[in-house]
Order: sequence, then structure tokens, then C-alpha cells
Amino acid sequence: MFQSFDAPTRPEDGPPRLAALRAHLAAKGLDGFLVPRADAWQGEYVSPHDERLSWLTGFTGSAGFCIVLPEVAGVFIDGRYRVQVKAQVDLAAFTPVNWPETRAADWLRQKLSADATIGFDPWLHTPKEIKELEAGLKGTAIRLVPVANAVDAVWLDQPAPACGKIALQPLEFAGESAEDKLARIAAILRDAGQEAAVLTAPDSISWLLNIRGSDVPKNPVVQAFAILSSRGKLDLFIDPAKLDGIPLPATVRCHRPDALRAALQGLTGPVRIDPASVPVWVVHELQEAGRLQGDGIPVAHADDPCLLPKARKNAAEIAATSEAHLRDGAAMVEFLAWLDAEAPKGQLTEIAVVTALEGFRRATNALRDISFDTICGAGPNGAIVHYRVTTGTDRPVRPGELLLVDSGGQYVDGTTDITRTVAVGEVGALERECFTRVLQGMIAISRLRWPVGRAGRDLEAVARYPQWLAGMDYDHGTGHGVGAYLSVHEGPARLSRLSEVPLEPGMILSNEPGYYREGAFGIRIENLVVVQQAASLPGADDRAMLAFRTLTWVPIDRRLIVAEMLAPGERKWLNAYHAEVAERIAPRVTDAARAWLKAATAPI
Repeated sequence: MFQSFDAPTRPEDGPPRLAALRAHLAAKGLDGFLVPRADAWQGEYVSPHDERLSWLTGFTGSAGFCIVLPEVAGVFIDGRYRVQVKAQVDLAAFTPVNWPETRAADWLRQKLSADATIGFDPWLHTPKEIKELEAGLKGTAIRLVPVANAVDAVWLDQPAPACGKIALQPLEFAGESAEDKLARIAAILRDAGQEAAVLTAPDSISWLLNIRGSDVPKNPVVQAFAILSSRGKLDLFIDPAKLDGIPLPATVRCHRPDALRAALQGLTGPVRIDPASVPVWVVHELQEAGRLQGDGIPVAHADDPCLLPKARKNAAEIAATSEAHLRDGAAMVEFLAWLDAEAPKGQLTEIAVVTALEGFRRATNALRDISFDTICGAGPNGAIVHYRVTTGTDRPVRPGELLLVDSGGQYVDGTTDITRTVAVGEVGALERECFTRVLQGMIAISRLRWPVGRAGRDLEAVARYPQWLAGMDYDHGTGHGVGAYLSVHEGPARLSRLSEVPLEPGMILSNEPGYYREGAFGIRIENLVVVQQAASLPGADDRAMLAFRTLTWVPIDRRLIVAEMLAPGERKWLNAYHAEVAERIAPRVTDAARAWLKAATAPI
């Protein structure tokens, strides 16, 4: 199994670890310390070596942070994790803080009344993050100082840093050689008048060099640092054990990670850095190099130059991921057919469901990994947005309840992510009404057309509108970017009120509205979609428009749909989608699954 069902943390471990950390801080003359979820690469998913937040607090969510003070330790979590955090931390030792409603600076102002020194690890925070925090503390006597990591000092059995092997991504799936990518990104630097760019995002470096790794569970990225010159030369700072004879372009020079400091100090500017992802440590080193050189090193703050080119998938990447989604769709149909037969017997548990689903994906003989730990929430567990079942939480799949299954696969030709919520036996009218409103939101995004230049913040409200009419909503974004056999959560584009990045052809995003009632049920329906040019319409303006094309082909549970709530256009879309699911997937499944598929995709 790729997925483990052991509980990675225990609430009772938190208090003694917190006490050890506080003793260390006191010995160092510090009044507090910032403990982020992030690693030196600012990844959402981190290696065991970098699981500092969960080791200290017990909270295992993929976003959040802790601020440890002498008398209080706040665990800052967003709306996805407010149920989960209560079950994972010792509430007598750690205080959940709703974030971003409560800003870290405001919380510190409230908790600290005198002069205070708060330490942070400069490898684990970005200049943007620290600058915003310092701005919020302006006018106080609270100081932020870079220090050696205090958690590492007390984590005596901390795992070693990741050192996974590297593989080349075939050109037939990448669609562009590493040499051509290096030249293309170097041209971006030249056009901007920049001499070099410091690259720190693992998925950017993996994409740029057409390599994939195994440093981070579920994400085939390579942890390394790089400096790309405007002439197309790239210095790669990486543990040589990872390379193991992998051929890289002649313009790439490899160095050990500890050579990064000297390389930074030898740069001339302007040097491009992304303030949202580069570690503060890099900025400090460039500043120190500038001081030693006398004239300083000009630094240009700009987005990682690989972000948008990576997000705009080329024709080969889209064709490859389309095939991966068909393969994954067939596995999902086999799974759902099995689930429909087994669930009414009342003998399944969440772990049994997750195990079976991974088995159907493995049966494709193409699965490299799952793209994240499967979220399988039965009944009230479905209301925990990022729920992960363990042997201690494993719940029976009971008739009369909803079952939410959010999962995905990593295949060499693509990354998948799909959520289906299904009925186990007869469920209530409220559940069906809520499901239908979620479905209406998902259909609205699927049918959407919009003028070129619009961002995720301009679009995502249409997914919420059916729920807003009923006084309902959900506390997560409607969609995230997805990589091409890379990270299942990929920037910079999102379907979110926070996203200002215009959507462009080739971008792959999730479309996943949801609804959650704590202690009762959760609903989410998710397909992946790719941005493309919209078809012209008779009588329309002479205006360039974009639209989404669906990549995910799996039935949506018809038993949960209140057909009378659907508008004619919504019903037409759903029936057309199901007809295409049947056409695409039926040839790929067994006879038993094909019979189930025929019934599951019948018109409404």
C-alpha cells in the first residue's frame, strides 16, 4: 500500500515536546519561535525530515503554523482544518487560532505586552512572509530574529533529509526538451534585464530539467536549488547521490548543496528572486555578498520564471494527462461498481474502501504513487475536509449515510485528482438537496465561458451561487492548479477569491465545490478541467473567450440528484457528460463494471 493507516501523531506527545522547546528557547534568550508547516522549498507536502509542525503539535494538515510563546502556543489553521485540529492536538497545551481571520501579528500584539524577541528559521520562511509580519508588528517592541531551528534542536530522533533517486521524464510526455526549456526561460531573464534567477521550487526545477524524483511522498519532485543565468547556463545544487548517472544537459553544472552560499556571493545583478517562495536565507546571503562587494548586488523581486510556462501545459502534456485520466477513470468505475455491490452489506469500513480503491489503481500496472492520501469520510467524517483515516478513526460505512472519497493517482503521463460523494442506501432529503446544489456549482464552472484576462477570483463565485441562494457556503477554494506528473496542487492559477492570476490556455485546474455539516455529513464533487479557447458563437461579440474542457470521466451519483432542482441547461450538461463517460470508459472496464456503468450514466 502507498497509504498507511497508522496515526502519524498522538495528542499526548505534544505537551512534553512543547516543554522541551520552551526550555530551549529560554536558554537561547528567545520569547517565542515560529514553527511553519513549510520546508526550505516552501512545499505544501514535506518529507519526514521536515514534519516539524506535526511533530510538535500533532496537527497534520498541509497548511498552517504554530507560534510558541512562554504561556501559550497558537496553532493557526484555515477553514479546511478547524474540525481536524481539535482531534489532533492537546487542547490544554495548544490553542487553535482561526486564520487568516486572525493575523499572526495581531495575535502577537495581544499576547505580548513587553519587549519580546521571536525567533524564526530563515530557511523556512519567505521574505514576503517575514515582511508582512514585521509590518503588522510596526510600532511594537516585538522583534523577529533569524536563528538556528529550535525544533531541530529538541527533535532528537529527527529523520535524515530526503535523498530520493531521480528519473528522466520522457520527451513524449514532456513535449519539450530540457535544453529548449533552459533557453526559453533564459530569454525571459534577458528580456527583463536580469542576469540570473535563483530557483528554489522543486516542481519548477523538475519541470525545467524534465526530471522527476521521490524526495516528497506523493509528489514526484526533486528537492534541489538552482541558479539559472540569462545565457542559459544552470548551476544545480543537489546531493550527488540522487543523480546516480542521470544525464543532464551540457549547460547544467552540478554542485553539492553546501556550495550554494559561495555561488550566491559570486553573482552579479540584477538577480531575480521570487519573494513568495525563496527562503529568507538566500536574501540574507545576497545582502551579505553585496556588502562585501561594496556596490551591492541588485535584486529583482519577481515571480519564479518557470511558474507560468509550467502551468501552461503544451499539447503533448495535455494529450498525456488526458490518457492518464481515462485510465484512472476506468479504475474509478471498477471501484464504484464494487462499492455499490459491497456497501449495502454493512461490512465495509473506511480503510477497506481506501485499500480497495488503491488496488483498482494498482491493477492498471501504471500507478507510480497516489497523488495524496485518499480522503475517505463516512457520515460525519466526510465533514472533515482533509480527513485521513487511521486505525483509530476507521468508521463503518453505514447504510443511510453519505460517503465522500477524494483521491488521485500519479502516473508517468499525468496526475489525477477526483472526488465523488455517493449514497449508501437511502439518504435524507437534506443530503440530496445539498448534493444537488454542489452539483449545480460544479456544472456552472464546467459550462463557463469568460473573456481573456479574467482570473480565478472573477470566476469562482458562480460555483457558490446555488449555495448562497440557500444561505450556505464552503470554506475552501473552488479549485487549484494541477501539475503534469508533478504536484497535485500547483500554482500560480487557482479558482479562488484570492487568485489574481489570469487563466490561460493549457492550465489544468480542479473544479470542486463542496458543502459540509459538522457532525453530520460532507459533500464534494470534483473533476479536473483544462483551459482552452472557447468555440465561437453565432451573433456573439468579436471578443476572445476561454472555456474549460473536462478531463475527468467518472459518473456522478444520480441517486443523490433532485432532478426537479436542475435547470434545463444543467440537466442537458449532466446527461451529455454521462453519455461521454459511458462512451469513453465502457471499452476499458470489465463486463460487470460495464453493466454498472450503463445504469450509472442513464439520462435523467
